[in-house]
Amino acid sequence: MSSSIFSSVAKNQVKKCFNIHDLRNLAKQRAHKMVFDYLDSGADDEICKKNAQEAYHKTKFKYKVLSGVDSPINLTTKLGKYKLGIPFFNCPTAGNKMFHVDGESAVATIAEKYKTIYSISSLCTTPLETITPLHSQPKVFQLYLWKDKALLKDVIQKAKESNYNILALTADFGFYGKRERDLRNGFTIPPSYSINQIVEAIKAPQWTTDYLMSPGYTYACLNNNVSADSLANFVKNQLNPAFSWKDAEYIINEWGNAGPVALKGVVRPDDAKIACDIGFDIMWISNHGARQLEHSVNTYDVLPEIRKTIGDNKQIILDGGIMRGTDIVKAIASGADAVGIGKAYLYGLTAGGIHGVDRAYEILIDEVERACGLLGIQSIEQLKREGKNLLTI
Repeated sequence: MSSSIFSSVAKNQVKKCFNIHDLRNLAKQRAHKMVFDYLDSGADDEICKKNAQEAYHKTKFKYKVLSGVDSPINLTTKLGKYKLGIPFFNCPTAGNKMFHVDGESAVATIAEKYKTIYSISSLCTTPLETITPLHSQPKVFQLYLWKDKALLKDVIQKAKESNYNILALTADFGFYGKRERDLRNGFTIPPSYSINQIVEAIKAPQWTTDYLMSPGYTYACLNNNVSADSLANFVKNQLNPAFSWKDAEYIINEWGNAGPVALKGVVRPDDAKIACDIGFDIMWISNHGARQLEHSVNTYDVLPEIRKTIGDNKQIILDGGIMRGTDIVKAIASGADAVGIGKAYLYGLTAGGIHGVDRAYEILIDEVERACGLLGIQSIEQLKREGKNLLTI
């Protein structure tokens, strides 16, 4: 599928990556510094980003022996009524074609390959209807807190018409986080023609050649007049910090019976309870990839209490800091129904387009399967039932 002239090179390079950290290193080598730092960074001092990954390290496994586990491990699971081939999926992320010309289509194709959810951002660079024939599994459309109600209604209608099954309202983006690497790099898409940006482009010949030989892109869910390089100003002007629970109810009503509605950005049990009470079906525990409020709580740490508060009748998705299959296993064992990965698959996309995304999924699937087998667990559903007895701090 890859349209990159370096596709065969990328395919061979990503085969030599044995974990997500290897894909990250390859992505750093290939991409323009400005693009890689946009992907890799967190807010302010990036303490929250560091803590998100380290949160999983505190939990240890109490594995069972002589459990009669046989290969292959059954990785299928359910998120509500939807059956997933694997217990994780991609988080919605803006501007995928910025990282690689394969863009959102590559991620959707790989999600289809592994029979899992595909999730797309309101700030996607591929039209929603382009994704529909590539992905027959459940699809999530992510929505921001825009001020313009006409824009909200328009994008919701587009998602319905393109057969998206789940709406995810992102609630932690009322203000734009301070990503200091972007400020230092003079982040613009496309790159400005400053001396620094030109020098960095020369240092990244694969990314630069792909970029120069590919058509320009806009953000497909927005007005076509909103070019990629004016996106930051558009987003800042459209963000609505006054967005309230009443506005959230309006979104639920607009979505109607098109499918479940998730609230993305929940980290407090009391907020989760309110969300359940007003009609949200899925609690999506997230702190926006540690890119918004510095010193936010670790999503993994708040998962057990939120699960206890809302009970088993509502679904929980968790993202934040996932870099290993063992992280996914710990999240499922602690109460998540499914896990979202963000930077992990974007490192793959940036490193090698569709081949890199595929490699990221292969790595995590292998790690999840191995961890379950060594724990004495035959399936993800068994992990959900017995998970708490397999963990200790």
